[in-house]
Amino acid sequence: MSNELPLATLIDLASGELDEAQRALGHAQKVATEAETQTNALISYRDEYRTRLTTSAQSGLSGANWRNFQTFIETLDAAVEQQRRVMVSAQRKLEVARNHWMEKRRKLTSYEALAERARLREQAVLARREQRESDEYAAKIVRMRRDSTHD
Repeated sequence: MSNELPLATLIDLASGELDEAQRALGHAQKVATEAETQTNALISYRDEYRTRLTTSAQSGLSGANWRNFQTFIETLDAAVEQQRRVMVSAQRKLEVARNHWMEKRRKLTSYEALAERARLREQAVLARREQRESDEYAAKIVRMRRDSTHD
């Protein structure tokens, strides 16, 4: 019983840590998903804009308009690269959050396993005590019968 209280406290603390890690993991997953969505949207927009440039160039495009298209595409390329860096960073943070969550889950699981072993040990002690008491009672009955037959 004396081991039960500290172990229960550790389990409660570990459970709280796991809950917090799970919330952080969910947030990291959301951020990573949003970053990937934004990256894909920028890439799609850049590709559409390139297609427009190609179509416009085929129907004739002035030099100034050509430079404007090129400058805008370069700006889009830079935005795509920046967003890719954001996405990679978010994916790294997601991996860190996932590892942290797994560590907290392992910790809680190990405490729960310790608690289960302690519970099983306590059950075994109780079972042995009950068996010993039952054996003592049976021996007492046998002695009483033996003593009563010798009288």
